[in-house]
Amino acid sequence: MSDLDFNQSGNYYVSMSKEPSPPALTARELTTTDWPHIKKLFGDKGACGGCWCMHWRIPRGGKMWETAKGAPNRKAFHRLVKTGKACGILAFDGDEPVGWCSFGLRSDFPRTETIKAYRRADIDGVWSINCFYLAKEHRARGLGSLMAEAAVKAIRKRGGGMIEAYPVTLTKDGKKLPAAFSFTGPEIVFQRLGFKEIQRLSPSRPLYRLKL
Repeated sequence: MSDLDFNQSGNYYVSMSKEPSPPALTARELTTTDWPHIKKLFGDKGACGGCWCMHWRIPRGGKMWETAKGAPNRKAFHRLVKTGKACGILAFDGDEPVGWCSFGLRSDFPRTETIKAYRRADIDGVWSINCFYLAKEHRARGLGSLMAEAAVKAIRKRGGGMIEAYPVTLTKDGKKLPAAFSFTGPEIVFQRLGFKEIQRLSPSRPLYRLKL
């Protein structure tokens, strides 16, 4: 079982035991100079299928999404990072980028409004934690929890009062979905942070919120 702590620089880290040891995994907010880390972490596939963390930012799926995948998404997200318009948490193992968590105002992610299960009337000023990407060899190490807690802290620092999440559920036989279908994070990560389910219009698409 891992514990969340802080190192002297204020970054979160995961301590894998109670014994004193140097932090291995750290997490911090994205900066405008972090594109090399994003590029290295996401690789040629842009994390998954040419997404480049643009899934929620493109208003619709279908032809619009197919046209955007790959190079257009890469260019668009690069611009958002460089101009400081993208919010997120980067996780590191030493100096190696190993994880990403996206957050921002719900209004920054128009595709959310196309999913019936997530539609709400009370969305003004609501923040969203909506995407995780973990390097394959670093999964099952507590990175999701580490980054989600760092994202909540970052939103609180920005004066946010309400945060949404759209976690994935287990399959009917209690198994985890493949990583490609689990990018919004598991329910347990948000439950441990105090998020509560407020809506479930689809069995597999609950909507959670945390009031700060």
